[in-house]
Formats: sequence, C-alpha cells, structure tokens
Amino acid sequence: MVSISTGDRGTNVARVSEADTAVRMGSGDLPLLATPRLIAWLEAAAVAALHGLPKELTSVGIGISVDHRAPSLVGSRVDTEAEVRVVDGRRIEFEVRALDAGQLVADGIHTRMIVDRQRFLTRAGLEP
Repeated sequence: MVSISTGDRGTNVARVSEADTAVRMGSGDLPLLATPRLIAWLEAAAVAALHGLPKELTSVGIGISVDHRAPSLVGSRVDTEAEVRVVDGRRIEFEVRALDAGQLVADGIHTRMIVDRQRFLTRAGLEP
C-alpha cells in the first residue's frame, strides 16, 4: 500500500462556465454554479491529494456531505481544496472546501476508497 498521511492536500481550480450552471445540468433553474459540478471539483481536489498512488491502484468516491453555502456566478474562479483528515486502511476521509474570490462557498467531508484498478474494472464488468 502507498503512504497516505493526515495533512496531505490536493487542490483544483476551475472557472464557472454556462455548462456548469444548475439550469444546464438539470439540478435547478438558476444560472449559477450547480452543486453537482461543485462536488465534482471537490472530488478532483481529493484525487489530487492522492497523486502518489501506484498505477495499479486508484481511488473511488464512496461518500460526500457538503454544505453549498453561497452562489458562484458564471465566470467566477472557484478554488477547491481537500485535506486528508483520517486514514483507515484503504478508506481515506477528506475535509473539503471551495472558495470563490476568497469567500467560502462550500465545505464538508468526502470519503474515498483505495482500490485495485483492474479488480474494480473486472467487478464492474468492464474487463474480462
């Protein structure tokens, strides 16, 4: 197993486009950053924190609890961060947050599981 430590961090930076809005994603009817897209960006930050995984391993999201606290407009830059707070074998728990122009727009907890890439694909029916 690879060494993952409490305090390891990952980041992701994205600019909100029309395609990222609630109205375009079908998660609401406002032209503001959609929560599902924000969650994907938070997950990307967590994946970035695990950048040292060997090629045969990957991580999959198994849980997320996020409070989306403020809107972000089209054109806004959203910085997402993930910090490892618990390592329990293959289960990794992150504290995540998103900032828009320095303002907290979301925070919460995200959990990922380290898995063997090939075995996972086989179980999913994608590899013989």
